[in-house]
Amino acid sequence: MTKRNQAVGAYGERCALRHLIATGLRPVDRNWRCSAGEIDIVAWDGEVLAFCEVKTRRNEAFGVPAEAIVPTKARRLRGLAVRWLAATGTSAAELRFDVLSVRLAAAGPARVEHLKGAF
Repeated sequence: MTKRNQAVGAYGERCALRHLIATGLRPVDRNWRCSAGEIDIVAWDGEVLAFCEVKTRRNEAFGVPAEAIVPTKARRLRGLAVRWLAATGTSAAELRFDVLSVRLAAAGPARVEHLKGAF
């Protein structure tokens, strides 16, 4: 991954985090890593613990951001959630997996679409 792509991804995650906070979610972790991968954002939505994957695109040449979540990626993210829960000792009555699609604009603010329970 190039430094430019990393910067775009980091900016998209900051936009997504601001969106989550503005809509009432309470973030508890960001960019949690283990040997199996990374969880972008973990946040409470009331009593529901949401594991959020952020996908950022500058354009739609490769499709809309959420289309990047293929079944293999969804399975990996579920496994990461189990690891996160074990590592942090956190429990929740309900878990949810969300995707935040961030589309960068040529001018003006990025557009964030929050797909709750995406997979």
